Amino acid sequence: MSPTKGKKKTHQQRIDASVNGIVKLQHEKKKETWRLQYHITAPVSWINDPNGFSLFQDEYHLFYQFHPYSTEWNDMHWGHVKSSDLVHWEHLPPALAPSEEYDKDGCFSGSAISIENKLYLMYTGNVWTGPDPDKDLEQTQCLAVSTDGIHFSKLSDNPVIASAPTNADIHPYHFRDPKVWQKDGYYYAILGSKTKDNIGQALLYRSTDLLSWEFISVAARGRGNMGYMWECPDLFHLDGQDVLVMSPQGVNPEGDNYQNLHQAVYAPGSLDLRKGTFDFDHFYPLDHGFDFYAPQTTVDRSGRRIVIGWMTMWESDMPERKELWAGAMSLPRVLSFDNDKWSILPLPELDQLRGSKVEYKHILINGERNTLPGVNGNCIEMKVTIDPKKASSCGIHFCADEQLQEKTTLLFHNLEKKVTLDRSYSGEGPTGTRTTTLSNKHGLLHFHIFIDKSSVEIFMQHGEKVMSARIYPKEASTGIAFFADGDIELQHVEKWTLSKSINSSLPESHSN
Repeated sequence: MSPTKGKKKTHQQRIDASVNGIVKLQHEKKKETWRLQYHITAPVSWINDPNGFSLFQDEYHLFYQFHPYSTEWNDMHWGHVKSSDLVHWEHLPPALAPSEEYDKDGCFSGSAISIENKLYLMYTGNVWTGPDPDKDLEQTQCLAVSTDGIHFSKLSDNPVIASAPTNADIHPYHFRDPKVWQKDGYYYAILGSKTKDNIGQALLYRSTDLLSWEFISVAARGRGNMGYMWECPDLFHLDGQDVLVMSPQGVNPEGDNYQNLHQAVYAPGSLDLRKGTFDFDHFYPLDHGFDFYAPQTTVDRSGRRIVIGWMTMWESDMPERKELWAGAMSLPRVLSFDNDKWSILPLPELDQLRGSKVEYKHILINGERNTLPGVNGNCIEMKVTIDPKKASSCGIHFCADEQLQEKTTLLFHNLEKKVTLDRSYSGEGPTGTRTTTLSNKHGLLHFHIFIDKSSVEIFMQHGEKVMSARIYPKEASTGIAFFADGDIELQHVEKWTLSKSINSSLPESHSN
């Protein structure tokens, strides 16, 4: 349990206590084999959902669910990093800590909005009323504000939404994760919810001042296999299309899709703010790998829609806990619709991290374990274009070592036009496979791969799909090999070493 329990302390005292907790664990740090180098992780301890992703005073801010005192989920704080470019990040002290009667058991997920040189955080205050976390809870919506983007004060008007609506089929307690935005003189917020009979839904609210909120309607509700609770909704307009991004819990597997414990999806549809409705037919996976949940978006300086997700999954072993940290964020990804086709690509500015480069063209291979000098490593970026020709299967082993019998495999099935990510031999931690279909137009495979110590993100077919996974190989497992059961051509292979983009510790200037 958190040492901040017991005698009531002010919000700032609880923030100070969380900083002391971070510093204490930093002094106990152990060797970090799996610490990510160019992804956001907390200095120590547990993190989950990204929160408050925003641009404020020309800097990007990302907050995250954080328990500063251990590697287990517990009383949620908001951890905090900022960046000038979405590539290099700086740790800041936690922004929110449980301190009031309405949030004493956790400052749950939410969002941020910049208004007149102030940054407002809208979040869910959580209170446990009994031992059952599914039934014994009260959730309210709250605000905190800052003029410098670092130090936040909770508003005296909290909670600004004290309870779920009682005049509709809305569960009275599961009512959380507000995403707030401004349009046409109003503030709007979309919240995750479920019906009393456990059907996921999203609620739409409106306000003129952020303090007094009017419930408009149930904007969207699940049907069929759409889950029992919708978490972390995010509603926006993108390239002529309204889109709802959310994280439904309880979706059953459908073929290759929805194989994780919980999902992250996007639903193209039509938003009518006057009626308070979002109409859609289907939702689709945002990521086809193992580890991507609770994504949140913001708009960058160039007007691009950027998304970051929690690159871990509930109930994972998280072997990095033995290193006194747990959980990570995905790379920033650019979302777009190109001729009504969904696209998700890594942030192009990540090329700032590139170091030495190795490149090959027109390499013919056949059989297992075809290696290329200089193409290896566990903190790298790699682009590969493959002509699979008539081979029935081909692919790439990475983070591999023959003696240790470790490898993570990306396998393309030519006949079915499917790709499988296999971490059955990746080292410690969860195992298994994930599979999805690729368009494979013009017969070529395009893979853009980011490997970072204990993670891999694979962007496929120029933004068509992405697969993410946490993997836990030994330090020696840095090999990369290409394989095929027939003749294939590696048309182009580019590999870069990547530099570190975030320090793994809270700077001393924030530790005093």
